[in-house]
Amino acid sequence: MTIKAVLLSLVIASPAFAQAPAPAMPADYAAVLQTLGRQGDFKDGVLKVNIPRADLKVTVDGVATPTPFGFGGWVAMTHGDHNMDVLMGDLVLTEGEVNPVMSAILDNGLDVTALHNHFLFDTPRVFYMHVHGMGAPAELAKKLQPALALIGKTAVPAGTGRAIDGTLDGAGLSKTIGFPGEQTGAVYKITIGRSDITMKEMGATINARMGLNTWAAFYGADADAVVAGDVAMLGSEVTPVLKALRANGISIVAIHHHMTGTDPDIFFLHYWGKGDAQKLARGVKAAVDLLGKGR
Repeated sequence: MTIKAVLLSLVIASPAFAQAPAPAMPADYAAVLQTLGRQGDFKDGVLKVNIPRADLKVTVDGVATPTPFGFGGWVAMTHGDHNMDVLMGDLVLTEGEVNPVMSAILDNGLDVTALHNHFLFDTPRVFYMHVHGMGAPAELAKKLQPALALIGKTAVPAGTGRAIDGTLDGAGLSKTIGFPGEQTGAVYKITIGRSDITMKEMGATINARMGLNTWAAFYGADADAVVAGDVAMLGSEVTPVLKALRANGISIVAIHHHMTGTDPDIFFLHYWGKGDAQKLARGVKAAVDLLGKGR
């Protein structure tokens, strides 16, 4: 059964997209949040730590975009074998932060697995650094903290662009794409896991909350919207997904990896579009429908 069939059945079963309450936060993960001085949550066996860049005011292609649109950095931890946790994350950085943060990551025994853009025509320029580590939760938090302490310490001129007034029909977007989403401020975001792909590291399951996911973030109004997102693909899916997005007028921003040494290899594609929200959603759906058709 494809990823589409599995998750769409869950969506249809609950029009309100109700979710079960999150389990209690394990004590070692609560200590991680305290060490890092950050907020987060625990579900699906994963601690997700939020590192939003609310200090940045980013304009993309002439549009002033809110923080939840794509500027919420994160790190995640999950338990593996031999009392070892796996850490993965995506840090949102300005140009001046890239190399100091990279040195802090490397000097403290963690790995940098990717550095890339998510947008074109963005002001200020924003980069995304993927990080990785293995160890006890307390040890990983201690190694990560020096890098996080460097983020957001220097003011960066804000981009100047137009805000978009109005509201989006989030339920309508979810219906078109076929997966549930969440409203955060003015942004409606749909996240889709790759449940058809089994990926493990040190016995830990690498799931959607660890970064193995496709997402689409919408901002604006029904008749005047923008979408940005990321598609997680097997190698055989890259070209069909590219063709589907371009055929629907959606721009390709970047193609790259986020993780190293995985089996199978996963490629990630970032995209951007402007226009009628439902038309953009149909473009996203055309790409999503190509995922999980078999390996």
